[in-house]
Amino acid sequence: MLYFLFQPDQGTTPYLIALAGALVLGLAKSGLKGTGIFAVTLMALAFGARQSTGQILPLLMFGDLFAVLYYNRHARWDHLKRFIPWMVLGIVLGAWVGKDLPEQVFKWAMAVIILGSVLLMGWWDIRKSKRVPQHPAFAGFMGLAAGVTTMIGNLAGPFSNLYFLAMRLPKNEFIGTAAWLFLLTNWFKLPLHIFVWKTIDAEVLRTDLWLLPGVLVGLFAGVRLVRLIRDTSYRRIILFLTALGAILIMVQ
Repeated sequence: MLYFLFQPDQGTTPYLIALAGALVLGLAKSGLKGTGIFAVTLMALAFGARQSTGQILPLLMFGDLFAVLYYNRHARWDHLKRFIPWMVLGIVLGAWVGKDLPEQVFKWAMAVIILGSVLLMGWWDIRKSKRVPQHPAFAGFMGLAAGVTTMIGNLAGPFSNLYFLAMRLPKNEFIGTAAWLFLLTNWFKLPLHIFVWKTIDAEVLRTDLWLLPGVLVGLFAGVRLVRLIRDTSYRRIILFLTALGAILIMVQ
């Protein structure tokens, strides 16, 4: 993979794209939820769609560890207990169907669901509704969708974002709960990528070491930015970035 990044005929462009993706990944893991889709897109451009799912996973896990250490005290375990079992089931389902699912069908279906959910959230906000979805089917659907999409394309963020927004979590609780969610589920995905999909090996890890500084810069910059955002503005920013990410999925 290092050879790919520094091939003479390609110059340093793939590496710079991947480094930009690593920086955005750091921003996402530090609490700027909704930006993760841009990191995934940049990594796919640098490495290819399928290989990028394994390439980015160790970097995601590093970001998860940072987020858990920084926001740990804010986690809401009651929401995690409802969401994680469904997400794990979705990961297993995604590992099974991911090799044969037409990529374009997957992208459009996911984008439509995300955009529809964002519109619903926006409608709730316009009505000033404080109603929180309590039916188990809501957590089940969002968890399954997050699990399948995280295994196939590291794209669980939009679904988890929408679930936690629907639960009306304040900014720090949102970030802390999401940090634990992805730390646990990304570790669960790791052996599937190594032994089933074979998208992670020693060369992938060596390449990720070159990209790690970008993640670190994004993490520390993101923490500072998140501090400046008020709770009410944070919700609107996440909805906007999530909708923008869904549109990006359709056009890439």
